[in-house]
This record gives sequence, C-alpha cells and structure tokens, in this order.
Amino acid sequence: MVICIIRKNIAVMLLISSSALLAKEELALDCVVEPSMTIELSSQVRGVLEEVYVARGDFVKKGQLVAKLMSGVEKASVKLARNRANMTVDIKSRKAEREFRYNTLKQVKELYHKKLASQREYDDARTSSVVADIELEKARKLKHLASLELLRTQEVLKLRSMYSMINGVVIEVMKSPGEFVEEQSVMKIAQIDPLYVEVIVPESMMGNIKIGQQASINVDIPEIASYQGTVSVVDQVIDASSGTFGVRVNLPNPDKIIHAGLRCNAVFIENMAAQE
Repeated sequence: MVICIIRKNIAVMLLISSSALLAKEELALDCVVEPSMTIELSSQVRGVLEEVYVARGDFVKKGQLVAKLMSGVEKASVKLARNRANMTVDIKSRKAEREFRYNTLKQVKELYHKKLASQREYDDARTSSVVADIELEKARKLKHLASLELLRTQEVLKLRSMYSMINGVVIEVMKSPGEFVEEQSVMKIAQIDPLYVEVIVPESMMGNIKIGQQASINVDIPEIASYQGTVSVVDQVIDASSGTFGVRVNLPNPDKIIHAGLRCNAVFIENMAAQE
C-alpha cells in the first residue's frame, strides 16, 4: 500500500514537472535580433568624393570623419575670410584719425572761446570729430562682419565632410573616391549597442507584457548563451492574419559579441515565474 502511494506521488510530481516544462517551452517565443538604428549616410551638398576613411566592418564613433568631398574652392574661401577677419589696419587708422580730429577740435574750441576762430571753423572741427567717431565704429562693424563671414565659410567647408551620426559599424560602402555624389547614399552604418530584439507574441498574451519587464534572450551564435533585455515597446494593434502582435526588447551589447540578424527565442521572465 505504501509503495503504491509513493508511486502515485512520483507520477504526480513527474506530471507537474512535465507541465512546467511545457509551460516554459510555450513561453519561448520566436524573435530576431536587429540593429537599434541603421542610417544611410549621404552628403549635404553635391560634389566629387575625394576620400573615404572607413571600410565595411569598421567600427565608427559618433562625430568621426568618415568621408569628404573635394573642397579646394571652399578652403580658399576660408583662407581669404580668415585674413579679412584678422585685419586690424583699418581700425588702427580710424583710431588715429579720431585722435587727430579730437585734438583739432580741442584746439579750435579754445581759439573759438578766445574769439580767435570763427564759428564756421569751430563747426567744421566738431563735425570732423563726429565723423571720425562714426568711421571708427564702421570699421569695427566691418571687422565683426568679416568674423561672421569666416564662420559662414567654415560651415560651408564642413558641408564637404561627412561624419558618422551614431556609434556603430559600417555595413556597406556604396561610393568610391572620384565618383560624383548627388543624392545617393555613400555608406550604411548600423548601431549595434543596444540591439533591438523584435519578438512575435500570440494575441493570448496581450496585456500580460509590460514596458520595463525583463526578458531572457537566447541565441546560438557565437555560442549557446542567454542575455537579459528590457521591454521597450509593446504594440497595441494585433495582426489579424497571424493572430500575433509585436514586442521590442532593448538588449545591451557593449562588447559587440551579439550579432544583429540572428534568430533567437525570448522568455518573458515575470510571466514564466507566474506560470510556475
């Protein structure tokens, strides 16, 4: 009798274990690992490509120079504008003129008060002093405008260079030095930290998955491994034809060991714990 009870208990435990395993298997949902961002880098202006500094497979950082167009004319414009902006001869000349006119006015004013200079001479000296002040201010304004022109030409020159907008890896280079660039993309760059894991979830789980929930992502390459991610997007519209909806999981990849494009399976940890 005791042996029968023990056998029944073992059978029940095996059945419970089998049910738990089946529940876990049901929670393993198909997914695919994708770059969190893919950009097609192009030039802001038309021109002939002079240099490409990266190749397919290279890692790039945000703000890194990756290619540039020929820019001889723009460099010359920057040099000319810089020389104009650095010129101080006109200001020095106007300062000397103002000082001379000021001293002249002072002398004529003293003579005028002593009735040794006429009203006309006094008015002329005073007008010349005012004009000298205006001319000095004009010279200063022109120097400021030259500085602004230098900034403009520098920005125009920057348009001839292409910089990466993200930290990522170059996945394709479409243009070579010597080719004319107009509206076409020069290269594609993918951001792979973090990665996005797109999970296909059956409609029966709608409402069970929340933003911020943890998920275990299992991949087979480079080796069988499991990684932890966080739900960032839960679609609120179900695909009627397949009876599924999408969930996005943010997956950190600081060491770049997880490859985008891999198929995987995802287990939403909180749901698994609840069913166990």
